[in-house]
Amino acid sequence: MNLSELFSLLIIVLYALGTLLIIAGTVLRKDQLKKLSNWSAVAGFALHSGMLLFAMMGSDFDLSKGYYIQFLSWSLLFIYFFLWWRMRLSFLGLTASPLAMLLFIGSFTLTTVQGKLPEEWTGMFFGLHIGTLFLSFGLLAMAFGAGLIFIRLERKIKTKEQLTDFDKDMPALATFDRVNHVAVMAGFPLYTIGMASGFIWARLAWGRLLSADPKEIVSIFVWFVFAWLFHQRLAAGWRGRKAAKAVIWLFAISVFSLIGINVFMPTHHSFIQ
Repeated sequence: MNLSELFSLLIIVLYALGTLLIIAGTVLRKDQLKKLSNWSAVAGFALHSGMLLFAMMGSDFDLSKGYYIQFLSWSLLFIYFFLWWRMRLSFLGLTASPLAMLLFIGSFTLTTVQGKLPEEWTGMFFGLHIGTLFLSFGLLAMAFGAGLIFIRLERKIKTKEQLTDFDKDMPALATFDRVNHVAVMAGFPLYTIGMASGFIWARLAWGRLLSADPKEIVSIFVWFVFAWLFHQRLAAGWRGRKAAKAVIWLFAISVFSLIGINVFMPTHHSFIQ
């Protein structure tokens, strides 16, 4: 076992431990277990960061496609830690830790497939395009998890169904809506920057802004849905169940755009994931 394989195994173990601890801490209503979950995720995140940086420094951007899935996993946890620092909402770990673990494990199905990033797209473009899109995805993932719990709790409250210990450990419904609001307000500008930078560089590198590539078509559709939700929250005052359902659908379409297309459809964007 080489150093990279050892780091990968440790990261998986730490993310899995973080997932089990946050679930157990929530179900059993034990704050200590939640804190241990965070520390486990932080340790895995630190190793994960070093692994990504080492691979980038030594590759000249000749990276496996699995690397980009690992970067997506890293971006999701980065957003979680930022939101936890700002809002102290431990329930977000119920979404962040399992998804980060699954993405990281799934990345190894693509580690032998190389995907060289074009020279025109290195440096600043890597952060401006790929980084902003992945951070936007991380925000949507947090809103997705919050939306699912919001719908579950609201239904139980309206029907006067008995709450489980898991339900009782959750914050007020307004807190979940706040996560939705923050994710949409911050995520849409990030997604817009990512899309705009992609179109600009497509023009410079390929001489055209758009093509019939399925990734571009679905990404534009995601942008319009995102823009509509952004408008509804900001101008129309959307709150609660409507906003929760909308962000759940938006996240599902984004998953298809970021992962599904690159696995099941031919696209010249396949090096990104």
